[in-house]
Amino acid sequence: MRNMPGRWSLGKGFQRPGCTKMELNSYSHGYGQITYHIVLVPKYRHKIFYGPVMKRDCEQVIRGICDRKGYRVISIHVADDHLHLFLEFHPTDSLSGVIKQLKGESAVLLFRLHPELRKRLWKGNLWTAGKFYRSVGNVTADTIRHYINESQHKPVVAEGPDQSSLRHFLR
Repeated sequence: MRNMPGRWSLGKGFQRPGCTKMELNSYSHGYGQITYHIVLVPKYRHKIFYGPVMKRDCEQVIRGICDRKGYRVISIHVADDHLHLFLEFHPTDSLSGVIKQLKGESAVLLFRLHPELRKRLWKGNLWTAGKFYRSVGNVTADTIRHYINESQHKPVVAEGPDQSSLRHFLR
């Protein structure tokens, strides 16, 4: 990641047993970690990521954008009708700017790779205007990674009272 020369650990006292250690990044005037679970949904919730080629292309496009911009993809999963992304980025990048960049560039590249998408998304917008995002800290990092990696095997069901916003977004 750009401008992240050193990574600092919180040490064993701050890590739950069995959890992946999410290390702090060293910046010019401090230390920190900015990670988000982001869900992007295609316009009209069309199931446009229906096959392995389309899923692979979407993942490669997103990873390519992230590499160019200096964002770190911790985990990614492309479902038929949405995309989960667990992402870390520099504090000078705003969340809204990161999402705008991902949506804009990925739309251009995916329409170029798959011109047939324009038949289903005739107004030229690949993604909905909405988005789901939640900041993720050390306590929930493994939970989010597991959720994204395992969601490909089961239908996505948001459970519990603290997941009401995700449940509403995934409807």
